Amino acid sequence: MTWLFYTLPLLLLLAAIWIYNRLVFNRQRVAEAWSGIEVQLKRRSSLIPPLVECVRQYQQHEQDTLLQVTRLREQAEALQGAASAARSQAESRLGQSLRQLCVRLESYPQLQADRHYLELQQAISDCEQHIQMARRYYNGAVRALNVLVESLPSNLVARLCGFQVAAYFTLDDASQGESPRLEF
Repeated sequence: MTWLFYTLPLLLLLAAIWIYNRLVFNRQRVAEAWSGIEVQLKRRSSLIPPLVECVRQYQQHEQDTLLQVTRLREQAEALQGAASAARSQAESRLGQSLRQLCVRLESYPQLQADRHYLELQQAISDCEQHIQMARRYYNGAVRALNVLVESLPSNLVARLCGFQVAAYFTLDDASQGESPRLEF
């Protein structure tokens, strides 16, 4: 019976250590996933000025759209290092604005034929796909962490050690998830 007296606390301690290590692993995976999103957002942000300049050379009457894209890019860059929820909203608005710009520019045949514009459009399209994949990975990492933080018995260790649920990367407006409307 004395072996049970010593073994049970040891087993509980080992279980708590194992749970704690899983929580730490998942918290680090969330941080790494957010870093991946930031890398892709920075890449997209660096592609916008050349795109805007290329488009500006072809047409001036889309000036409002170009100003909006530039303004949203500046807002998103100002939120670097901010909470993931605030940053995700700004980046979602920027992505929607970029999609609208590309749809509007489809009615400019000479712009569509320009090699630089096509390369920029392809780079932005690739970047948007990478951002989407990074968001999915981030949300998966958040889900894994949140399950541990909220389920028994790991929630006891999480609460004791100060682990919190993480915020998902979401759209602040459901219309941002829709495809842009084509206007001809």
